[in-house]
Amino acid sequence: MFTGLVEMTGVLVGLHGEHLRLRPSKKFEKPVYGESVAVNGCCLTLERELAGGVLEFFTLAETQRRTNLGKLKPGALLNMERALRLGDRLGGHIVSGHIDAAAEVIDFRRMADGDYELRVALPESLAPEIVEKGSIAIDGVSLTVVDVGKSDFSVCLIPVTRNDTALVARTPGTLVNLEGDLVGKYIRRQFELRMEGAAAAPAPSGITMDTLREAGFL
Repeated sequence: MFTGLVEMTGVLVGLHGEHLRLRPSKKFEKPVYGESVAVNGCCLTLERELAGGVLEFFTLAETQRRTNLGKLKPGALLNMERALRLGDRLGGHIVSGHIDAAAEVIDFRRMADGDYELRVALPESLAPEIVEKGSIAIDGVSLTVVDVGKSDFSVCLIPVTRNDTALVARTPGTLVNLEGDLVGKYIRRQFELRMEGAAAAPAPSGITMDTLREAGFL
């Protein structure tokens, strides 16, 4: 599990088959074989540390297809976060590292009031989980949804996010990884199950106590 608070960025060195290599922007303290690290929001397994501090992660072919990791070029800037430890502050929101969809950046601009707005296309499959003032992880960064339209949504980037994450490098047309709020997923699933149960329930017979009384059974 993660919090969506990026610890450092990394530069993509290369993607060789199912192995992704990146160079962290600062020293990666005591890397542990097999530990989980969120890379652009994707939970990846660390396999080894190479010369020069380069880290190598295993990435399934499915991960490469369903996220932006398989489409990035060497030199791309990525976000990194190590797994949450018991007792750590949960400063962002609960992030699983399981990407729901990759979507295009529509716009990234400074608005008249000075805020920086990032607007992203809204995948239909994720639409029920995106709500105004709710949480969303974009490339692994915990953000608050500002507004939701029929085909897109927006977030604002504070100075810390612009300075310390890779989102500042995102431009219109580039893909970003999206993960909806985990709590929202469970609520959505329970609602779907209730609706399915209601649809499968037999139709009421129409027989009431008055019907039985009039027929002489009572």
